[in-house]
Amino acid sequence: MPGFFCFMLNSITLLKSVTSEKQKAMKKLYFSVILGCLILQASAQTARVQVVHNSADAIADMVDVYINGSLTLDDVSFRTASPFTDLPADVPLIVGIAEENSASALDAFYTETFTLEDGETYVIIADGIESATGYNPAPPFDLHIFDMGREAASSPTMVDVLVHHGSTDAPTVDVYETEVGLGQVIDDLSYTEYEGYFEYPVDNYTIQLRSADGTQGIAAYIAALESLGAQGVAVTIIASGFFDPSQNSNGPAFGLYAVSPLGGAMIPLPPAPLSVDNEELEGFSIYPNPASEVIRLGGVQLSDYRVQITNMLGRRLSDDLYEVGASEVMIGQLASGTYVLSLINGGQVVASRRFVKQ
Repeated sequence: MPGFFCFMLNSITLLKSVTSEKQKAMKKLYFSVILGCLILQASAQTARVQVVHNSADAIADMVDVYINGSLTLDDVSFRTASPFTDLPADVPLIVGIAEENSASALDAFYTETFTLEDGETYVIIADGIESATGYNPAPPFDLHIFDMGREAASSPTMVDVLVHHGSTDAPTVDVYETEVGLGQVIDDLSYTEYEGYFEYPVDNYTIQLRSADGTQGIAAYIAALESLGAQGVAVTIIASGFFDPSQNSNGPAFGLYAVSPLGGAMIPLPPAPLSVDNEELEGFSIYPNPASEVIRLGGVQLSDYRVQITNMLGRRLSDDLYEVGASEVMIGQLASGTYVLSLINGGQVVASRRFVKQ
């Protein structure tokens, strides 16, 4: 059947009379399809592949994807994914990524050659920065490959979860589950790394990101796997966007997103409050947020705790850069950006909240 399909397309193309610009464009499209068919005919081996666009660089907001010189995916948007698709295996595939409205593969700002293995399943995620300026840090744009992908869960009653750290300016994190009491599930996940698959019952979970030493809560999100209809499937959860947009051309903010094996727009996981062990601290809040000069702390007596401020890379700031009052903290000397304010008691971090200095 594939050979017959390609033969029919080839015959139709030969019957076309090319007398207008529109017909010329159609001829190029037919040629691209025929080339793809010839590749598939030349290699009966195939691999299953899902490609996810997670580069938060403005240049790559929408891209064209070329394979072996042919436009394969047109106008792919940030935070979207393809469905799992068959691609030729055991033959070189030259992949080119170009900005939208590109004229040909020669316009690609990224080109790499891959050879997929027959019968394997791949998750390929585009991360990183192509722009020369405006981003800090700016690891280069690249495709990060996980070669043990899954489309379905190991059990029809479970959900299999793959986790990927794709935020260029986020620190190395530990991942905890705090809703059903799974505790620490990932240790020291750094940018570009994958972890998983984890096989979980279909339930509602709270995912908490903590500093690499596990003491400082950074952010938390609700993974309502039941509401996502994830039973029996494998999903990928991706850390996406910037912890500090002010240092990254005011680009998209950080969050956790789920990717379905069917592709489409990445699904944002809603944020959850950072959990605290001390009941007194459940009402701990920071306001106003964002702020330029002063932040006030609600629900806590500062005289009972020591205040510590760190940046989003986990580096502690000098006490000289802020001043702590009875119920407020003067932050006028801090540079613009996102920070974490932690309360210390007995040498331990007992609660943390994020704030933005304008």
